[in-house]
Amino acid sequence: MSSPTDPAGLGDPVTLQIIQEALTGIGDEMFAVLKKTAMSPIIYEVLDAGTAVTLPDGDLAASGSGIPTFVGVLDKAVKRILELHGAPSPGDLFVTNDPYFGGVTHLNDVVLALPVFAGDTLIAWTANIAHWSDIGGRSRGSMSTQATEIWQEGLRLPAVKLFDRGRMVQPVLDLVMANSRLPEFVRGDLWAAVAAARAGERAVQALAAKYGVAVFRQSLRDFLDTGEAVTRAGLCRLPHGRFAVSEGQDNGEVWSAEIEISADAFVVDLRHAPDQSAGPYNTSRDGAVIAAQMILKSITAPDTPLNGGSLRPLTVLTRPGSRFHALPPAPHGFYFETRIRLHDLLWRCLADHLPDTLPAGGFASICGTVIAGPNPDTGRRYTLVEPEIGGWGASPGRDGVSALFSGVHGDTFNCPAEITEARYGLEVGRLALNDEPGGAGRWRGGRGIVVDYRVRADDTTLTCGYTRAVQPPWGLAGGGAGTPNRVEVIRAAGAIERHAIASDIPLAGGDTVRVITGQGGGYGDPRQRSAEAIDRDRRDGWERNQAAAE
Repeated sequence: MSSPTDPAGLGDPVTLQIIQEALTGIGDEMFAVLKKTAMSPIIYEVLDAGTAVTLPDGDLAASGSGIPTFVGVLDKAVKRILELHGAPSPGDLFVTNDPYFGGVTHLNDVVLALPVFAGDTLIAWTANIAHWSDIGGRSRGSMSTQATEIWQEGLRLPAVKLFDRGRMVQPVLDLVMANSRLPEFVRGDLWAAVAAARAGERAVQALAAKYGVAVFRQSLRDFLDTGEAVTRAGLCRLPHGRFAVSEGQDNGEVWSAEIEISADAFVVDLRHAPDQSAGPYNTSRDGAVIAAQMILKSITAPDTPLNGGSLRPLTVLTRPGSRFHALPPAPHGFYFETRIRLHDLLWRCLADHLPDTLPAGGFASICGTVIAGPNPDTGRRYTLVEPEIGGWGASPGRDGVSALFSGVHGDTFNCPAEITEARYGLEVGRLALNDEPGGAGRWRGGRGIVVDYRVRADDTTLTCGYTRAVQPPWGLAGGGAGTPNRVEVIRAAGAIERHAIASDIPLAGGDTVRVITGQGGGYGDPRQRSAEAIDRDRRDGWERNQAAAE
């Protein structure tokens, strides 16, 4: 309805702001539904998921809680669905997990996207993504280092309809169930995702009905324009120029990137990336874009809401057929380590120029740990999927943060020992801070962790995906390097094996899987460390360990 202060009837600034804040709340509400109804601990405890509301064309309107790089998937998934299917109908609901069909990541991460209508008018999409513990393929947990083609990694869902005009497409669900080693978990996680998308749909429809479709649409446009303005203001505060970085990787390759910053553009050039891998260590172009989006948001306006407008100044240049723009049929099972390595590379490119914003290098790995086998107490098969926490780098004026997830993995949690023991029948023998020496500096790096999982049943396997297992976290301004990430398998007879990226390692009852995550890099000359900080180091034993190493 028009008014003297709003002659076009498109909403006053206060109303538009209320709608914008409500959209963010809807994203959080969807996340809460997903968390409370999911079957798998990787979703309801670790929170390995993400939610969002998009515009009708797929542009991100508001992000919910969860993993930042998962939220970054959802707008791209909706755009790909529209490209493949055209205009949707009321009651449709799409599912995809394929990186070549909008899934972006790997087959374990399943996206559901639901078009939201007001009458016959498409006004938004609600979408969510979560990691499913098993989607088939040659290895338990669906991640195999032996994969050379995506077909070996599990069931591909190429942006197909799960519901068609409100009616469930039963054969799709049947295919999903038949191709998973954990069909009950898959069923529960799928219906949780459906419930989350529908909860978002109801809330968006109620919001549009309350304020009118025209005002609702204007709010979305205004929200994106505001996001763009905030990012451009942040760009003006940054050092301008072209910055380059080259860094050795654990496998001996050298990766390079360039970033050009100006008052109105942020250009990331990844065209010198190595060729796509024959193994499962690739990421899609969209995955590379997400890594760049995270860096842009982190250094321009990390405390403001993220939407499609926030990302308009970004340009990412990639080379098709490269590690950061893989083409079919390249496998993607361990994409997460490639993407976090890229994110860390871009971080390092700018860290020297933004010391008050970006700390020294951290453990910077998902440290994905997958243990699969039978629960000795129930006989039920399980797949534990656990990202791990580690040490962050130091920055001017403060030591690095200890025992925190990487920036790529975001606001998630480790699975409680009680859940691990009850649901999987494993025994958590230890969860402690890593006391290895490393990360010395005027401000020292944060500490990683040591976790022991004792296996209680035969016919169990381990898959792991850890980088920074050879090349440690880097220090800044004279600070020392951190320590590497790794997994040790301690056999019942006492032998110790060290692993970083491996799959299908056989385990037997009495074996222990020991996770060791790295210390972050230090900042500044260690000789300038304050007396108070040295006393604190002495109390926690770090100084003694550091002296022994030197």
